[in-house]
Amino acid sequence: QVQLVESGGGLVQPGGSLRLSCAASGSIYSFNEMAWYRQAPGKQRELVASITSGSVTAFAGSVKGRFAISRDNAKNSAYLQMNSLKPEDTAVYYCKANIFSPRTRTFEDYWGQGTQVTVSS
Repeated sequence: QVQLVESGGGLVQPGGSLRLSCAASGSIYSFNEMAWYRQAPGKQRELVASITSGSVTAFAGSVKGRFAISRDNAKNSAYLQMNSLKPEDTAVYYCKANIFSPRTRTFEDYWGQGTQVTVSS
């Protein structure tokens, strides 16, 4: 059983920074892509940033230049560094990891429970 746990959310003023962490535990054999999504009240969940197993990154246009994504394969972890935060960045942030399942012998998506980020003065 694989579990993803996010941490690092909270309340920050506009222009501030936060660093989110996502740690995977359980029977982990191989990671593929890891990604961060967010969902604001009344809106659909959207992709914020992703990173492949080869550390190729991609970002939503709204966060490009402000956010950075990284991963530490030895720690089964991914991180989202968020700088110059804006009120419109307020949302629940979710981590998703594509992990090999020995049961199905395919890569499957696993989600964390989410962490709240609120940007407000």
